[in-house]
Amino acid sequence: MRKLIPLGTAPIPGSDKSLTLYRSKDDFHINLTGGLELMSTRRHGSEDALGYLPCRRLADASAACVLIGGLGMGFTLAAVLTEVGEAAEVTVAELIPEVVEWNRGPLGDASGRPLDDPRVRIEIADVATLIGAAQATYDVIALDVDNGAEDFTTGDNSRLYSDAGIAAARAALRPGGVLAYWSADPDARFKARLAATGMKVEEHRVHAFGNKGTQNVIWLAT
Repeated sequence: MRKLIPLGTAPIPGSDKSLTLYRSKDDFHINLTGGLELMSTRRHGSEDALGYLPCRRLADASAACVLIGGLGMGFTLAAVLTEVGEAAEVTVAELIPEVVEWNRGPLGDASGRPLDDPRVRIEIADVATLIGAAQATYDVIALDVDNGAEDFTTGDNSRLYSDAGIAAARAALRPGGVLAYWSADPDARFKARLAATGMKVEEHRVHAFGNKGTQNVIWLAT
């Protein structure tokens, strides 16, 4: 049986839940209240894809302006940094300060310490607030703030997946920009909601680890 050693706990703003960072023999894990594992340093294939897939859709990513909603374990950020140029600017909106501290501390080596990159700016903020304040600002908006369109971690996240939330994100994109969403599972209703805005929608099924087992979903809207 895998032994988990707790390293820290962080309350989730706006909810009665919390996140706990654990270390096992070879990996780190972030679990939700009740023991549900949300992410681990072993299974991050779809988090990588959330970073590289939208950047590869850009005509020119050399000076891209990217907004990431949710730092997680840093893998999406690390993937973005491999795809954009030295003149790029990457903003990460993370609601929970402790998650940033964990990435600057014990988690950092697993993802290559992307927070140390000078192109990166961290905002301790709700990504919806940054989106709402932006107009034609970003080339890529990549969102991984919950388990998907069915609100899970905190009730405030549902607005990102609503018609109004999608419209705000679309308005925050520059011409030719890409909006990307991560989801644990397929969601035909949300895919249809994206398509109803007139954007072209792609659905990618990506393995969380290796080439078999659990698949997560990345939607790209352009």
